[in-house]
Amino acid sequence: MAIYNKVADAPKTPFYYYDLGSLQSTLNCCLEEAVKYNYQVHYALKANVEKPILAKISACGMGADCVSGWEVQAAIDNGFHTSKIVFAGVGKSDDEIEFAIKNKIFCFNCESLEEIEVINNSAKKMGSVVTIALRINPSVEPDTHKYIATGQSESKFGISYPEIKQTLDKITELKNIEIKGLHFHIGSGIVNLANFKELALKVNDINDWFLSRGVEIEHLNMGGGLGINYNDPDSEPIVDFKGYFSTFAQNLKPKANQSVHFELGRSIVAQCGELLTRVLFSKTTASGEKFLIVDAGMTELIRPALYSAKHKIENISAKVDNRDNNIERYYIGGPICESSDIFAYDIEFPLSKRGDLLAIRSTGAYGSIMSSHYNLRPTAPAYFSE
Repeated sequence: MAIYNKVADAPKTPFYYYDLGSLQSTLNCCLEEAVKYNYQVHYALKANVEKPILAKISACGMGADCVSGWEVQAAIDNGFHTSKIVFAGVGKSDDEIEFAIKNKIFCFNCESLEEIEVINNSAKKMGSVVTIALRINPSVEPDTHKYIATGQSESKFGISYPEIKQTLDKITELKNIEIKGLHFHIGSGIVNLANFKELALKVNDINDWFLSRGVEIEHLNMGGGLGINYNDPDSEPIVDFKGYFSTFAQNLKPKANQSVHFELGRSIVAQCGELLTRVLFSKTTASGEKFLIVDAGMTELIRPALYSAKHKIENISAKVDNRDNNIERYYIGGPICESSDIFAYDIEFPLSKRGDLLAIRSTGAYGSIMSSHYNLRPTAPAYFSE
């Protein structure tokens, strides 16, 4: 998207830019589809916690999906009602657990028997009875990168099948927790809806198994993981929420008294954000590769370095100067002292020069939230359309 009529108007780079109109359209579409099936959506704060973004999302009435006590605090501070906050995460500290109990959140998504015992002890000490959901590892192999796949049998996440009976036997002794839900999350960045169909069918069997053992399940939390179009964001500015929710509606069979919940992050905020950066230098290596060195790096967007993620990159200056049809092949890298600090490898790209303004697209999710101060770099500022 073109952000500025004149490239010279752009602030000092690097910086993040968010189109809040685009975000609102995405929220409207997501909720319009979810309400058809009475599904409840919790926004995954781990994707982005910029205050104007959280304000838009909480104003829509969404719940919050948190994976740390600090995210629980951020959700509360930014208008999410505690009755709609779920707290997941494989390693909750005692302090985080007690903070969430004190604030009477909706549910803990629990990932091990020992965690459940710790929550029970904390609740007992605080004179409370808390609601939990068991995060079950359904052994689904999603079509995504191994670093963001979480539903396989060897994953650190969730309670494995062999542990379930042991967990249920022990839980009968714990008086300060109530199992009210089952929680699942098979991974992130998934665009093949068949993966979600497989999950839904497995959840049907797991749900029946628990009910056959007298465990009354009030809600099924299907997690999130819906991916976006990183290659051509303009062709799909809003993901296929209709296809996503209808896949569950057609295959998931909740009981009459069970509500169904989702935890979406990337699919809500990714396409509303961009990372703006300028070309510092161009160079050619001894083996002939042409490099553009830009002033943003893995400190502002770690996804390409962490798991070889690809983002569309545009040369805004070339468009303005009508150079965008003069194509070269470039590697585009940042200033960080790591060989993995590369945004693009050997791509066709408009002829570029020092000072050109580039936009790295689809960075609204897992951009600013994962930034770091490596090499003592300062936090890049954020600007918003409103």
